[in-house]
Amino acid sequence: MSDLKLDPGFKGRDFISIHDFTQEEVNEVFRVTSWLKEKQRRREPHQLLLGKSLGMIFTKSSTRTRVSFEVGIYQLGGYGLFLSANDLQLRRGETIGDTARTLSRYLDGIMIRTFDHQDVLDLAEYASIPVINGLTDLLHPCQVMGDMFTALEKKGRLKGLKLAYIGDGNNVSHSLLFGGAKVGMDVTIACPAGYEPNARIVELARKDAEASGAVLQVVNDPRQAVSGADILYTDVWASMGMEAEQEKRRREFAGFCIDSRLLAEAKPDAIVMHCLPAHRGEEITDEVIDGPQSVVFDEAENRLHVQKAIMALVMAG
Repeated sequence: MSDLKLDPGFKGRDFISIHDFTQEEVNEVFRVTSWLKEKQRRREPHQLLLGKSLGMIFTKSSTRTRVSFEVGIYQLGGYGLFLSANDLQLRRGETIGDTARTLSRYLDGIMIRTFDHQDVLDLAEYASIPVINGLTDLLHPCQVMGDMFTALEKKGRLKGLKLAYIGDGNNVSHSLLFGGAKVGMDVTIACPAGYEPNARIVELARKDAEASGAVLQVVNDPRQAVSGADILYTDVWASMGMEAEQEKRRREFAGFCIDSRLLAEAKPDAIVMHCLPAHRGEEITDEVIDGPQSVVFDEAENRLHVQKAIMALVMAG
């Protein structure tokens, strides 16, 4: 493999929302992801961040985000420092601004996974090092970059594909709208009435879609959404922090499960995605998630490679 040249336009930038990047920049992340994935497959060294340190702030617990970032920075030659809410002085009244300024003196980058999106924006405002959004209640950009890379691997293109998301109009649906709009992939969100995506996110995504030609829709009928779809996607009905609503949502999301009957209404070669963790038997059946059209665990793996690309691009140099 030839040596990789990183686009200097990424250096020092935050990665908070796919909306902040151009289609060309999104494709550049995929180019670097492909290079890094092949390097890892061949077990060839790719220490683009040798000696660099990443602080990983978690106020929301995680399996995939923690493991993929911690392993990813290690494979790039750097060091990942896990910081839970109990490890920081934020709970004792220190401002996010003071925390950001302090961590900027010690680290080369910060990844944060938290509830309130404003925390990420505030951290980025005061930090002098790149901030990567590992998840907020509003957006999940690294997840969707991994999703789109997986679709690109499986389908050979993104532009002109149709993705049908079935479930809650949550952070994943928001980032799918932004991602599809950037790359020209049609996205239809199907959710029960009252659970639609944030109207402001939909408005911003549709403005992006004007440039790419993507068609974005929000509907309340899952069968309408999956008709002609190349990709079916779902997520848990009650995200972390919404456990009290679990029973209510089970009732109101009845009919929004990706099962074999719903899958049969998509294209015959449609693939199925889930960002995990999955509540099997609720939003997706065992038959589908473990079936031949599922790419759920390829998708989970690609979180590692995409996040390595993002870290390399914004932290190298």
